[in-house]
Amino acid sequence: MWALMHAFATWSLVGLIWVVQLVIYPQFGAAGRAGFAAYHAGYTRRIAWIVGPLMLAEAAAAGMMFWQGERAAWFLVSLGLLAINWVSTAFVQMPLHGKLEQGFAEDAWRALVRTNWVRTVAWTARGGCVAFGLMRG
Repeated sequence: MWALMHAFATWSLVGLIWVVQLVIYPQFGAAGRAGFAAYHAGYTRRIAWIVGPLMLAEAAAAGMMFWQGERAAWFLVSLGLLAINWVSTAFVQMPLHGKLEQGFAEDAWRALVRTNWVRTVAWTARGGCVAFGLMRG
């Protein structure tokens, strides 16, 4: 059960991060400066209801799998990638969103798009690890 929850949450986040990276964050630059703070506030409020539960479910399922004895190499690598995603979210993306809350700042927006590739690659690699683990049984 935990492996399926883990896979569902991880692959949901893989899909979501690609949409964020290729559609949502680039679109920030076209949102217009006048209404950007309101646009950004709406985005962060709404996306939190999707990202938050999925990230918590992913971490909880991984934690339960670890607690139950999962120690396969694919899983341990995926835990490292999970840590990268949490650290990047907390210490890079969230502060950049904090700057954008005040209004559009091109430097913060460009940094957000650029640094989000770390999470995009890490979640994609994590998805590969999880798929490998499911195939192995």
